[in-house]
Amino acid sequence: MAQETNLLLRILKENKGAYVSGQQICDRMGVSRTAVWKHVNVLREMGYVIESATKKGYMLIKEPDILIYDEVEPYLKTKYIGRNYFYFNTVGSTNTQAKALPENTPEGAVVVAEEQTAGRGRTGRAWVSPKGQGIWMSLYLKPDITPQEAPRLTHVAALAVARAIKSAVGINAGIKWPNDIIMDGRKVCGILTELSAEIDAVNSVVVGIGINVNNERFPEGLKDVATSLLIERKKTMPNQNDGVVDRKALLAEVLNNFEKLYEGFLKGDFPDIIKDCKKLSVTIGRPVRVMEKGGGFDALAVDIDDRGALIVKKQDGSTEAVIAGEVSVRGVLGYV
Repeated sequence: MAQETNLLLRILKENKGAYVSGQQICDRMGVSRTAVWKHVNVLREMGYVIESATKKGYMLIKEPDILIYDEVEPYLKTKYIGRNYFYFNTVGSTNTQAKALPENTPEGAVVVAEEQTAGRGRTGRAWVSPKGQGIWMSLYLKPDITPQEAPRLTHVAALAVARAIKSAVGINAGIKWPNDIIMDGRKVCGILTELSAEIDAVNSVVVGIGINVNNERFPEGLKDVATSLLIERKKTMPNQNDGVVDRKALLAEVLNNFEKLYEGFLKGDFPDIIKDCKKLSVTIGRPVRVMEKGGGFDALAVDIDDRGALIVKKQDGSTEAVIAGEVSVRGVLGYV
């Protein structure tokens, strides 16, 4: 959004439900009445309901369901995560956009899109990202860690999302090791962590988060494995109006929770993060299929260690630590 349009929106938001005279707006913006009118029309095209009346001015009646910074910022409690905010109506992939950010981009920058046309998950799988129905975003981080530690940020993000869903939506979610958020046996969120690194140092890490929020239906091939917060809210909270979730509040809560957990991670609190992830795990105690290059094996998931590795018990009774990012784990008796 252009800077002047952004300023107009802030003026109208400060006075929501009350008229602001055209002259007041002109004086504050330093532009003509004609320019103000043009910016009002830009906001109307974006979905803002703005009344105008002769000798009264303009009044903001209603904001649209869009994820621009000015709509999310009132819910943000962070110091730096999400404070550099790159918003797109449509992109191929927010992770691709985030990885292309200049090296001097401040840590904690976030790329947010209303729609992804080439969204992807782990192992290159496509991620359906319909316009205005979910949260499709990527965090740009510069942690002082080794490349081997980078996969741990997937666990940090998973816990942040699960906590945000609980606080902002009021329903519980589980974590399928290492990168999926699960509700009623179906996937509601996926996380994709990608890094730029040298042999012994990380340059940057991009954590992509895709949350199915207000999706009402899914393509044929996803009906049995995907769900949305809207669908689950209607099941668990049938009296909650139409079940529609406030995407702006939820996005901010993810960032709020992520910053707190990320700072703990950098201070060495990862074992505590894993403890909380284990409490929400839908993988521990279940039969799984460990997928490796050239094959795989069936095992029982028994624990997650302090490094974030999944401990599995093989059919011969031996145990093995499975590292996120090296293999995939699939449920034997269903998706989870």
